[in-house]
Amino acid sequence: MRNGMSETDRKKKRRRRRIQIVLLYVAIAVGLAWFFESQATTTIIFVRHAEKAETPPDDPELSEKGKRRVAELTRQLVDADVVAGVDAIYSTPYKRTIETVRPLAEALNLPINRYDPDDNEAVLEKILKEHKGKIILVVGHSDTIPGLIADLGASKKVPPIDEMEYDNIYVISIPWFGKTKTIRFRYGEPYDGSREAENTMQRAPPPDTESF
Repeated sequence: MRNGMSETDRKKKRRRRRIQIVLLYVAIAVGLAWFFESQATTTIIFVRHAEKAETPPDDPELSEKGKRRVAELTRQLVDADVVAGVDAIYSTPYKRTIETVRPLAEALNLPINRYDPDDNEAVLEKILKEHKGKIILVVGHSDTIPGLIADLGASKKVPPIDEMEYDNIYVISIPWFGKTKTIRFRYGEPYDGSREAENTMQRAPPPDTESF
């Protein structure tokens, strides 16, 4: 016996010390895992609603062409992440935007969160606060998506979206440290600006003429 401790007591003390060290490492590992999970990259996917019907003019539903585009969008995004896919869906409160994301929402069993298209700050603040480190789909309009992307601190050079342009997917990656990045993809039937301009000219009424 040394220092008033038996060999059995010393073994118990060493065992407790090893257990304490193991518990400390476990706590550190759990803390680091939680930290990196909470600080993971947030990915926001922006799409414009699909093609809309011509009537009624104030709040039209999707056209048949738009429904075909929605089917392709759903196919593309239902497995956007190899583990769980899109985590949250946001839409303006119009038929054409809600119908654009409804099939995906139903496939993933997710609610459609409505947001005000005139209040970028509110919707972006909610997304970044409630869905940090997740994948979020936001459907908007040709005149709102560029502003939403710019307000995130992403690209301020998103070109204007033409009235007949529906095939863009913008993916915004917001890391917990580093630069926010913007990537644009195309999906579904491609937009042909030159062809659309030609069709518009063909549909335009003939100019007034004067007799001399």
